[in-house]
Amino acid sequence: MKHLLVEKSSGENIKIQIGDILVGGNKKVIISGPCAVEDYESTLGIARKLKNIGVHMLRGGVFKPRTSPYDFQGLGFRGLEILSKVKGEVGIPIVTEIMDARDLEKAVPYLDVIQVGSRNMYNYSLLKELGKINKPVLLKRGMSATISEWLYAAEYIMQGGNHNVILCERGIRTFEDYTRNTLDLNAVAVIKQKYRLPIIVDPSHGTGIRELVLPMSLAAIAAGSDGLIIESHINPDKSISDARQTVSMDTLNTIVNKVNTFENTFSM
Repeated sequence: MKHLLVEKSSGENIKIQIGDILVGGNKKVIISGPCAVEDYESTLGIARKLKNIGVHMLRGGVFKPRTSPYDFQGLGFRGLEILSKVKGEVGIPIVTEIMDARDLEKAVPYLDVIQVGSRNMYNYSLLKELGKINKPVLLKRGMSATISEWLYAAEYIMQGGNHNVILCERGIRTFEDYTRNTLDLNAVAVIKQKYRLPIIVDPSHGTGIRELVLPMSLAAIAAGSDGLIIESHINPDKSISDARQTVSMDTLNTIVNKVNTFENTFSM
């Protein structure tokens, strides 16, 4: 079966405006921040650093779908309030995951972009509800999803009238266990060649190893990604969640500078 809404033959490439940020345009978009919102002070400090570095949007998890029920599950709506307050002070759009369709009505006013995590890519009830709202959706690829299944998940949202969908390649499960996942940059090239949705890459979950985040970020940009979403922290080793894949502000600054250099070189 064909993908009726996302193939290039279905219309122009989709570009998504978020404030003064355009996803899918000529400029690469960088989203970064902690895996989990921990408290107001640390989130504010991180956001200020990100803004100074040149990051476009702040990510921070408040509902955390952890493998173990004993791990930190996030601050919930208190975390959303923290993100909203930080946005007001720093002037940076915010991105976070909403896991339950029942939380959407209350959560939407806080957010600029709603993330659908890997585990929820197959949550069709949630996807249908996201189709009813006029809010950008960052749709992560399921950890074992084919490209076709991922695109159909996007079409569940788009069928409802919301075409503001950003795909996110975040690595898939393979037989390789050295890295957390296998970052599938083939998917980036396929999406850019055949489909009209913008796509960004998550090298943090794609590798699970902070030393690999920089090279895989650059590889993603070279493959045609419209941007990156990277986990970062002022004190990465003290990050309450996913510390091993979280990069420092210095590393993030290097990534942003190299991405800017790449843009300047290939836009000439």
